[in-house]
Amino acid sequence: MPSRAVLLLLVLAACVSTLPLPGLHWPAALEARTPPAPPVAVEPSVPVSAARPGAALVVDGSFAAAQGVSRQVLDLAMSAVRCAVNTGDIALPPTLTLIDYSKPSVEPRLWVFDLRTGQLLFRELVAHGRNTGENLANHFSDQLNSLQSSLGLFVTRDTYVGGNGYSLRLDGLEPGFNGRARERNIVMHGAAYVSEVAAHSLGRLGRSWGCPALRTAIAAKVIDTIRGGGVVFSYYPDNRWLQESKLLNCAAESPAILAAR
Repeated sequence: MPSRAVLLLLVLAACVSTLPLPGLHWPAALEARTPPAPPVAVEPSVPVSAARPGAALVVDGSFAAAQGVSRQVLDLAMSAVRCAVNTGDIALPPTLTLIDYSKPSVEPRLWVFDLRTGQLLFRELVAHGRNTGENLANHFSDQLNSLQSSLGLFVTRDTYVGGNGYSLRLDGLEPGFNGRARERNIVMHGAAYVSEVAAHSLGRLGRSWGCPALRTAIAAKVIDTIRGGGVVFSYYPDNRWLQESKLLNCAAESPAILAAR
């Protein structure tokens, strides 16, 4: 029968074998279709009031700018939402999710605003498509199997649990730019490759197959906040989109329903 000393050595050896090994790096291949990993803490979301109570459907441009939002991008988003509401494409949305793909992937570039109160609900990292670029995005498409992100205004629909876990379906509102989002399975979901660890190891976030992927620790909260009629506005200074978007060049003008103050 083993002595107490031998048993103690065996226990210590088992504990040491479970410790993480130094020098491990995030593999570049670990991107889309990766099972969720334990959440990694990054800069927390910023739930701060940005407008007076009751100032519905208004976002304070100055406050948004202080949180890293371009005033020009915010104005474009509001213009697109106003056009979509005025033309009857969507009902008044409760939330606006703004993604600025002109920013590096290692910086927070997704913001969620409550359009009924003006409150900023989330400020987060977001991945782009594998064929959209490395740290900087520069290629966008609405084609099947392109593995690229799409630009323009989307409306959020229902949720489901699939290969990427809890996910949110998106319908694109701009034919030629994001109109095939449902057909391409462009959804919002969490992913282990969206993390500070991946950013430090790769010099960029991991990349999706075209979906706006979020940190696993925050994805469900964001999805439950914006699902069922919120809007997502994905921006990049693409000349063709800026000139041809039906929502950025809107013929249906009526009194402003939304405004960026």
